[in-house]
Amino acid sequence: MWISKTKAELQSHAGNCHRPIILVPTMGALHPGHASLISLAREKAGDNGTVLVSIFVNPIQFDRGSDLESYPRPLDADLEICKQHGADGAFVPDPGEIYYPDRSVTVIESSLSKHLCGATRPGHFDGVCTVVLKLFNLTRCDAAVFGEKDFQQLAIIRRMIRDLDLDVGIIPHPTVRENDGLAMSSRNARLTPEQRVDAPRIRKALIEATGKASPEEIVQAAREIITGSPHARIDYLSLVDAETLLPVDGLSSPCVLACAVFYGDVRLIEHIGISAR
Repeated sequence: MWISKTKAELQSHAGNCHRPIILVPTMGALHPGHASLISLAREKAGDNGTVLVSIFVNPIQFDRGSDLESYPRPLDADLEICKQHGADGAFVPDPGEIYYPDRSVTVIESSLSKHLCGATRPGHFDGVCTVVLKLFNLTRCDAAVFGEKDFQQLAIIRRMIRDLDLDVGIIPHPTVRENDGLAMSSRNARLTPEQRVDAPRIRKALIEATGKASPEEIVQAAREIITGSPHARIDYLSLVDAETLLPVDGLSSPCVLACAVFYGDVRLIEHIGISAR
């Protein structure tokens, strides 16, 4: 597996890659969920295609400096996971390689990012869109694999591809979970033992709430279960339209019940789809 640390090295390797080129964008600290994304990319690329994993902790998508500083960066272990699951190459740039010191252009999404994570993390999705567009351009990928765990991010990237006429396919992968139902995340390692035991209540709350009859009852039921824990603090909890991501007052179209919950300073996200009734 080849490793590129600069844009010049990446473009030199990419120029010799066989298509399709399937990109797996990550911020590192890879876990079995990421490994499943790489394996899916390998499957989609086939024996002759190319799987490329990017490992880049993107500074412009962090709204809290402490979160950026504490983000784990186990590069050697990450590269080993890439090799084991079929990656042909890895792009591991420093921030100075991706962003010019006087950069003045940012990709701004102005609709889907107004609620949920976007409402409580201003500028986050603009940072995501900007780096993803740069990675698409630098790797010249044919498609990219994204996990469905962050469904708002996936929806925004799809919208960016549509609105900017990008010739890149999106390959979604279902959320990968621990045995107790907690969605796999590099943040889980920062939970205390007590918080880790309690965290699966988020998923259980959303599942139980979907059986309620109205949007108000759904949100209230989930809220009561989550706030029943002394460890959990809700950042947001909302029932939104699956297409527009706007809050709903009925259940006549597919919806998503989504939340972000803090355990100490660790922020976990979760969602569940609800069919139209």
